[in-house]
Amino acid sequence: MNPLPLLFASDLHLSDSDPATEAAFMAFLAGPARQAQALYLLGDIFEYWAGDDDDDPLNQRVAAALHALSQTGVAVHLMHGNRDFLLGEQYAKVAGATLLADPTLITAFGRPWLLSHGDALCTDDLPYQQFRALVRQPAWQAAFLARTLAERKAEISRIRAASQLAKQQKASDIMDVNTFAVAALLAKYPGAHLLHGHTHRPARHQHEVQHGLRQRWVLPDWYAGKGGYLRLDIAGPTLVGINQDATWA
Repeated sequence: MNPLPLLFASDLHLSDSDPATEAAFMAFLAGPARQAQALYLLGDIFEYWAGDDDDDPLNQRVAAALHALSQTGVAVHLMHGNRDFLLGEQYAKVAGATLLADPTLITAFGRPWLLSHGDALCTDDLPYQQFRALVRQPAWQAAFLARTLAERKAEISRIRAASQLAKQQKASDIMDVNTFAVAALLAKYPGAHLLHGHTHRPARHQHEVQHGLRQRWVLPDWYAGKGGYLRLDIAGPTLVGINQDATWA
């Protein structure tokens, strides 16, 4: 009997403004995810995260659904994205999940796989990398989380508005991963293939690293009830569409 698959998803951007995507995710957790040995959510699970003390009903519903999945024996893993990097151990515990560092190396079906959200590889976007370095500092996070929840949400709204404006002024290629950054990362992990999200450009790429070819699989985003995930089993990786009987080539 073949071992159960591992499932990977990212960039759901769950929010009250997109109930169709929440419904699709809940159906995924109650369906395909229950036929897996583990589920890895590689960042930007939520549109934003103001802190584990934010008891928004959406946050509670997602935690309850993830916990219910974990109770069936499926291991649930969460990784920070650029939207929900403040998600902490308190929420992970309620959700029955474990938090992963970025990057994280796992071995599955006889091969090493390197997991990442992917934003750290977008090194051509220098303003974003400066912002990322700032907000990932423990001192910055402690000071931010010490503010009231209302103040935090107001600041997040301001940052998101500024980010949307900045994106409109950036060339699209600088918001994709830098191939040299990918090669440098993979060189630290001999033989590993890379799996990440963030760029919203689902595909399979190949990179020559250390005189060999490595695969880089990019996860799709979710929006308006459509999305997808990567299924990794004994036959290899496959990108699968949600709410459509299609597989990405």
